[in-house]
Amino acid sequence: MIRKSIGLLAGMLVTVAVYAAGAQLRADHPDTYTVRKGDTLWAISARFLSKPWLWPEIWQANPQVQNPHLIYPGDVLNLSFINGPRLGLQPRVRVEQDAVPAIPLSELRMFLKEMRVLDSNEVSALPYVVGFEEADLRGTVGRNVYVRDLHAEPGQRFVIVRPSNVFRNFNASAGRDNGADLVAHELDSNVSLVRTPWKEDFRNDGHWGRGQEVGTEVSVIGTAEVLRMGDPSTLLLLDSTMEIRKGDRIMPVDDKPYDPYFYPHAPKSLPGNARVIAFADAFDAVGPRQVVALNIGAQDGVDNGQTYSIYQPGETVPDDVASNSWNRGTGHSVTLPQEFVGHVMVFRTFDHVSYGLIMDGLRPVHRQDKLELPE
Repeated sequence: MIRKSIGLLAGMLVTVAVYAAGAQLRADHPDTYTVRKGDTLWAISARFLSKPWLWPEIWQANPQVQNPHLIYPGDVLNLSFINGPRLGLQPRVRVEQDAVPAIPLSELRMFLKEMRVLDSNEVSALPYVVGFEEADLRGTVGRNVYVRDLHAEPGQRFVIVRPSNVFRNFNASAGRDNGADLVAHELDSNVSLVRTPWKEDFRNDGHWGRGQEVGTEVSVIGTAEVLRMGDPSTLLLLDSTMEIRKGDRIMPVDDKPYDPYFYPHAPKSLPGNARVIAFADAFDAVGPRQVVALNIGAQDGVDNGQTYSIYQPGETVPDDVASNSWNRGTGHSVTLPQEFVGHVMVFRTFDHVSYGLIMDGLRPVHRQDKLELPE
């Protein structure tokens, strides 16, 4: 089916004002660009702008553009400097086809981790792995696993999840001393060393066992299909990202855990004390295309696609000159400025916690790094 855009029928060039000043333009920006199949709005915007997450404002600045997400292969983008820099869209006659997406899920799926946040009582009530075929020590793909407390029919599929963090909220009365309202405490998954399948890892940081619990994080690590009913039930392990252990939990499959497309955009406001609080599959630091947990969620106004800048808090160091003392490090001190680390885009949101993908970075991202509005 052939269709013509309103702008082409009128014989006009639809001109869209650039949201920010000329300083937002890249020094090496093109004067014109023809949209190609496979392009994304993020990549296109990055050709013109130094801050590609501003693309929604670029299109929304012009009320003539009824849907800011609808540009198509073959459309021509022109940069002009009439009354300031302006980005124009010149549509063409085109065959019906899909619009250019911002970031399709297919480009990110390999990096995303399926995480869920549940009430601790929900986690405790989930069916759990109790053993393996032929007394194997771990569950591997193609082998049977045995699950207790599962009520299901043969042929049903479930995901296997592993509790990884418990999130606790702190306030002044709870002894908060690090400026963060929400902290993540790792759970010990070594069932041979703890009294229960999952137990909070003890650490002498003044927080262990304290604060108001707001949820337990579980990570999807495999998929299994019911072969035989019973207690325990027999399931065939279809796939997994790691070896399955005793104590791993069973949950229903979420057919659509992610949005089909992600539209990066700057948040309207910054929640207080927004920080990175946990990693997926990392110990001390993460980099681009790795997943982090943030201490802000839907109740803080967070939605999928929001993009934040990450900053490393400045270190407090002794100022031996100002101290005017031979006893180094015992007098005055000064806190160094915070340093930019990279950008994170939210891809899944829960009430109090959200998960983001590190999009780019100049240095490793650490726990307690701060979030700021993207500049």
